[in-house]
Amino acid sequence: MDELFSKIGDKITLSQKIERKIETAIRDKKLPVGSKLPTERELCEAFGVSRTALREALRRLSARGLIEITKGSGMTVTGFKIGDAIDTMNLYYDMQFDENLIPQIIEVRRLFEPEIAALAAVQRNQNDLSDIQENIEQFKACNPDNTQLEADIDNKFHLLVARATHNPIVQITMEPIYSLLPRMRNLIYANIEGEKEITLEIHLKIFDSVNKQKSAEASRYMKQHLDHTEEIYKRFLHNSIRK
Repeated sequence: MDELFSKIGDKITLSQKIERKIETAIRDKKLPVGSKLPTERELCEAFGVSRTALREALRRLSARGLIEITKGSGMTVTGFKIGDAIDTMNLYYDMQFDENLIPQIIEVRRLFEPEIAALAAVQRNQNDLSDIQENIEQFKACNPDNTQLEADIDNKFHLLVARATHNPIVQITMEPIYSLLPRMRNLIYANIEGEKEITLEIHLKIFDSVNKQKSAEASRYMKQHLDHTEEIYKRFLHNSIRK
């Protein structure tokens, strides 16, 4: 009991306190992106800490992408980029990936992707259309025996449609999910005859709708695509449970 109700001390180290202080200043935009931090000496004096504690805090802030430390030039606030957020989510999904995560991913995709396709049809530009068209040609030409490459190209189609919305929130939300699609597709599709032709046909329909800016049609075809995907995964999960 003595161990259970022992004194509650301050578990945060000095370097963590410094890190949080600087991070809060960046979050509150008191240190805007591009601004220079004071020198190490000035920061030590301001915080009343040793250089060792300060350097540990600065090292962690740099590792998290919040500041950039350049020898001879000092320290600059770099902020938190879209790629940093996506990398963090990628790591989370990679660590959580198993058969239990698959139905949840499909559910999220069915909620969002039809609307993403509809928005892409409104917001897309010529570069987006060229990228999607090139992706479809790559999918056509892909050797069917190269299931990994085929899965990567299939994944990129959905990523390009999401990017065509030109909405960074869509990108941050969906890219980590799309990063799992090749693993899911390899897990299930590799031995299913005719799936490449079905996928190609629906991708062409989605592209045509986005190209012609028919948002309702793009949404409908994306929903059909995901309905079929869900059916395949349910069949796989049912069979794997029976085994």
